[in-house]
Amino acid sequence: MVMSVQTEESMPLSTGVTLQVAICSPNPTLNSTKLAVLLHPWSWLGGNMNDPSLKVLARLLQNKNYHVIRYNSRGVGKSSGWPSLTGKAEGEDLKAVVQKFLAEKPEIDNVTIIGYSHGSLIASLHPILNSNVKTSHILLSYPLSPRGLLTMFHTDTYASALHDLMCNPESRLLIIYGDKDEFTSKSKYDDWADACRRTDGLKAKLDVVRVTDANHFWQSHDARSALEQAVDSWLS
Repeated sequence: MVMSVQTEESMPLSTGVTLQVAICSPNPTLNSTKLAVLLHPWSWLGGNMNDPSLKVLARLLQNKNYHVIRYNSRGVGKSSGWPSLTGKAEGEDLKAVVQKFLAEKPEIDNVTIIGYSHGSLIASLHPILNSNVKTSHILLSYPLSPRGLLTMFHTDTYASALHDLMCNPESRLLIIYGDKDEFTSKSKYDDWADACRRTDGLKAKLDVVRVTDANHFWQSHDARSALEQAVDSWLS
C-alpha cells in the first residue's frame, strides 16, 4: 500500500506573501476528504512549523488519513513578508491557505484548524466555512494571560472571534491546556473554561480538556501522550 507522501513547497497567496508549506497527503486510494491545518507558536520567540508538539499532532492526523498542512507564517524560515504585531495579517494568510487548498481539492468536506499557543489566536480568527464543509477548531495552550502583549493589545478582537465561534451552531471547538502552564495559571484557565461553558448564546459543540502536569510546551512524554489521546478521541 502506498503510504502518505509529504512535500515541501512555496505557496503564493492572494495576501501577497509566499509561505513555506509542508503538505502530507494520504494514500490517494483512500479518497480522503479531510484537511487539517496546523499553526505554530509565536514567530517572535522562534515558533515555526517544525515545533515538536505540532509534529506529534501531524503524525496522529496522518494516521487518521487527513491531508495535513503545516506552514511557516510570514517572515519565518523561507516564508516571505514580515510578522505582524497584531496577528491580523496572519489570520488573513490562514484563510487564504485554506481557500487555496479547497479550490485545488473541492472534494474536501471536513476542515480542522489547529493552533498552538500564539497559533491558537490565529486559528480562532478563521470562520466557520459553508454548510457543506464541517469546520472544527482545536486551540492548544491558548495564551490567555499574555494575549494582549502578543496582539498589540487587540484582546477584544480575539475575544470576539472566539465568542463568534462559540455561538455558531455549526462550530466544533476543543480547548486543551495544561495545569502547569508557565504563562497562564491553572486557576485563571479554569475560570476561563467555566466562563466559556456559560457563554450567553453558546451553540457550538464545546469541549475543554485540562491535562494534569502538562506545561505550555508539552515537553514530557506523559503530557504529549495525553495531548495525543485527547485530540484522537475528540476527532473520532
